[in-house]
Amino acid sequence: NGFGYVGASNYPAGHALGVEAIKRFGLKAGDRAMVWGLLSQPTRGERTKGAKEALEEAGLTVDYIEIDSTTNADPVAGVPTFSAYVSSHPDVKLIVTDHGAVTATAETYLKAVNKNAGDIAIAGFDLSPATIAAIKGGWTGLVIDQQEWLQGYLPILQICLTKVYGFSGLAINTGAGFVDKSNVDFVAPLAEK
Repeated sequence: NGFGYVGASNYPAGHALGVEAIKRFGLKAGDRAMVWGLLSQPTRGERTKGAKEALEEAGLTVDYIEIDSTTNADPVAGVPTFSAYVSSHPDVKLIVTDHGAVTATAETYLKAVNKNAGDIAIAGFDLSPATIAAIKGGWTGLVIDQQEWLQGYLPILQICLTKVYGFSGLAINTGAGFVDKSNVDFVAPLAEK
């Protein structure tokens, strides 16, 4: 019937981010990481699950914290949760945030615990203007690029191809790349549009 999917597949995207974070930040078995995500949400939580399992497969000590509804609505409300975790786990080397607005709030969280940019590696999802600023400032070290423009354009193209030419649905993974300081300047203008 022409139905397809354009976007990042949740579990593979989360797993890929976990694997890439280990590589980019030079982590090894026994290092401590925290995953701050949404496991309680059946489909949405697959991204969190993928990131968590990638870290566990590499032998990291992984602590999981569910993003509460208040932080989900207003990421700044997560400062006490973040502060309490980092205070009780000073050896944490990586925090993976599975929420675009939470990822973009890395600077606020780190400053709340008197940390400088890069003192704790932060990896997450969703490239927004706020996340671009966090990457440029060194507060967020790595995000998976979901290429939102393609998520908007390609479904419309797919509908046209199905209607006019009878094409069946296409499955297109838009979450295959990563953004960090080395390429943020190239993608920033595109994400801001």
